[in-house]
Amino acid sequence: MAFKLVISEGEKSHQMEVDAAQTKNLIGLKIGDEIEASIVGLKGYKLKITGGSDKNGFPMKKDVEGPRRIRSLLSGGLGFKPIMDGQRKRKTLRGNAISDDIVQINTIVTEKGDKGIEELLGAEEAQE
Repeated sequence: MAFKLVISEGEKSHQMEVDAAQTKNLIGLKIGDEIEASIVGLKGYKLKITGGSDKNGFPMKKDVEGPRRIRSLLSGGLGFKPIMDGQRKRKTLRGNAISDDIVQINTIVTEKGDKGIEELLGAEEAQE
C-alpha cells in the first residue's frame, strides 16, 4: 500500500506519493521519530514524523501506543475542540505506530539538504 507523505517546511508544504517498495522502510516507525529522507528520494534531508491518518480518516495520536485503533474519551486536544467548559466526547483514534492501514503521514523538515524540495520533487516527477 502506498502512503501520501506531507512534508511541511515553514509555511510551505509539499505532498508526495511513496510507492510500495519504500513503504517497508516506514512501517513500524512512531510519531516523533526522525528519518533520513533519502529513503523517499530527498537526499540530504531529515524528516520528523508528526502525525497522520488511517484509511478511514481517523487521526494518529502520540499517546496511544502501537498501530491499534481505540475509542477514547477526550476533553480537548487532537480530534476534539470542546464548545463548553467540562465538555467531553468519545472519539476514535489511531495509535502512534505506522502500519499498513495508514494512508497519510505528516512530517516536518528538521535538516535541509543542498537542493530545495521543489527541485527534488520536480526531478522525481520528470522521471515518471
